[in-house]
Amino acid sequence: MIKIIFLLVFFVFSLEAKAYTYTNLLIHSKSPYLLQHAHNPIHWHTWDKKAFTLAKHKHKLIFLSIGYSTCHWCHEMERQSFSNLKVAKILNKYYISIAVDKEQRPDIDRHFQSIYTMMHKRSGGWPLTVFLTPNAKPFFTATYLPRQSKDGYIGLLPLLQYFAKLHRHHNRKIKDAAAKIVQLQSIMSKDENLPATKITSSTTSLFLNGIKKQYDKDNPGINIEPKFPHASAINSLIFIYQTSKNTTALHLATSMLSTMAKGGIYDQLSGGFFRYTTDDRWIDPHFEKMLYTNAGLLQDYIKAYGITKKPLYLHVIKQTIAFMQRRFQKNNLYFSAIDADSYNPKTKQLQEGAYYLFTYNNAKRALSSHGIKNIKIALAYLGITKNGDFKDNQSNIYINPFIKKPPDIALVKKILLTLRRRRPYPFIDKKILTSWNSLYIKSLFLAGDLNRHYQDMAIKSLDRLIGAVYIKHTLYHEKIGTYAPYIKANLEDYSFLIQTLIAGYEKSFTSRYLTLADTLIKQAIRKFYKHHIWYIALKPFKIKATLFNNAHVNPLAIMTDNLLKLAILQENLSYQNMAKTIFIQNSLLLNRYPWLIPQTVVEYEKYKKGFIGIKATKTKLKILKYKLKNRYPLVLYKATNNAQYMACMVNNCFAYSKNADNIIKAIASKYTK
Repeated sequence: MIKIIFLLVFFVFSLEAKAYTYTNLLIHSKSPYLLQHAHNPIHWHTWDKKAFTLAKHKHKLIFLSIGYSTCHWCHEMERQSFSNLKVAKILNKYYISIAVDKEQRPDIDRHFQSIYTMMHKRSGGWPLTVFLTPNAKPFFTATYLPRQSKDGYIGLLPLLQYFAKLHRHHNRKIKDAAAKIVQLQSIMSKDENLPATKITSSTTSLFLNGIKKQYDKDNPGINIEPKFPHASAINSLIFIYQTSKNTTALHLATSMLSTMAKGGIYDQLSGGFFRYTTDDRWIDPHFEKMLYTNAGLLQDYIKAYGITKKPLYLHVIKQTIAFMQRRFQKNNLYFSAIDADSYNPKTKQLQEGAYYLFTYNNAKRALSSHGIKNIKIALAYLGITKNGDFKDNQSNIYINPFIKKPPDIALVKKILLTLRRRRPYPFIDKKILTSWNSLYIKSLFLAGDLNRHYQDMAIKSLDRLIGAVYIKHTLYHEKIGTYAPYIKANLEDYSFLIQTLIAGYEKSFTSRYLTLADTLIKQAIRKFYKHHIWYIALKPFKIKATLFNNAHVNPLAIMTDNLLKLAILQENLSYQNMAKTIFIQNSLLLNRYPWLIPQTVVEYEKYKKGFIGIKATKTKLKILKYKLKNRYPLVLYKATNNAQYMACMVNNCFAYSKNADNIIKAIASKYTK
């Protein structure tokens, strides 16, 4: 009997061994992205001291690849090059190869992306490819590279061969290139200290003019293609309307929101936004669904609905939250992303958008089998055509503005969704990132104004997140599965979690949220604020925090927001002074290029106008909030035992009353001066 069991165990392990010809050190990683490379024939290393020591000891060049698990071009490079034996042979012989998950280590990614930008005078992307000397000095950067050279672009294979030969026979050239980059970095870091100037009073006007110059009137959005949602810019436009009733700002914001809601960037069948579109009409998306994309856009739609009451916006809000609960949520926390690629049973390969695309004939057959009338009109309304917009005559669904809405379109969508659900679902990256979860939970708190159920969801998620990533007074960056977190939080994690704790406090008046927000901001100041400058990280690279927006809202701008709010809520004037320092240091940007720092424009306006903190009992605050109905976005609330309302600015209180209407008049008077 024992012999039979032994043979069975041996057989099972033999099957597992045969399943993968190669296994490298990444098999021990917890990162979903690194695990995708664990069976490459390349001797991959993680970013650690051992790998860099080995490079020095063996005097080998370092090949660094940075990507993430739901990235289409990362998959392409893995399939074409990292699974290729010729590529692996050269890398294994002449290089120490290191793979980094940019979502797990945003500090490393930010450092090398800045080097790429410095070298190429344009923004980078993923996968990011970096060649370094044995002493870890970069000398060449690129993004995606095909295996072989084509169409005038050099391939990875000839590049690897060239640098390996150069390293052996003409190493001085590599050293000189690396030295020039180090020198340029030093010059650039000095130039980052922009001279302070007096900030003009026309920041918002300059911002609006800058947005209008980039605005695509034909297909409302910022820039032409590729077209990103620019959630922060939309949020800034909405804020400008809320505080000044500037109808141009509202029109720009709502035009973009309405067009996206009907476009292919929005999943018309199940909800949720893709990351961006590759065309200028919002039709052909890059099919990733990111947690941060949906968090930022949800906040915009919630605020815009509060102003316009457009049913389209409410539909997007409800459908997207339902989708996020269904696909992203587990145990009240939210996964990072859904892959752009999914398995195509016909080609037996991963294909971008395979889960989402329809051919005209397949869609027509499905609708016909359910007795749908006027099928041609229904398909035209949903943008499904015979020629399609993608490979093999496939179409992505969007709302065609030139076709009248068919009466049975809800049933048509349901049938197509059922057809789609028979396909293999894309890979989901189940990392729990502190920063992105915080952004999404903040969205749920905002949605709580529409439905109390959303606020209850937000509270459950916030409590769960705190328990998962704040352990023994230490905040961590991520949580993966049942593993204990081990990567400590960066500035972004602190910024976004503090913001969400403040939002949670204002919605629920749970005092521990405010206490923890204050504790975390003090920790962030100790960790990332040195000599009046904020840093994203100090190790392994010293990276200054800037106010420029990238994929989502800027963490330093949000930290400024946190400082301004906690200055009032915690009666701490030093926070206000720290925020003021950020504005002074970036005054040149606010004066000349405010459209490049949209969230900071909002924060500066908040600083100029000033927050008003209302202190009273929870019962009184609830009465006041109900009467104000979000009319004044600069009003904060703090629960106390006061028998009357107190209305205070950061350095003085200006109104006292037991009557809510009197306080509302005092607030109105303050903001209309």
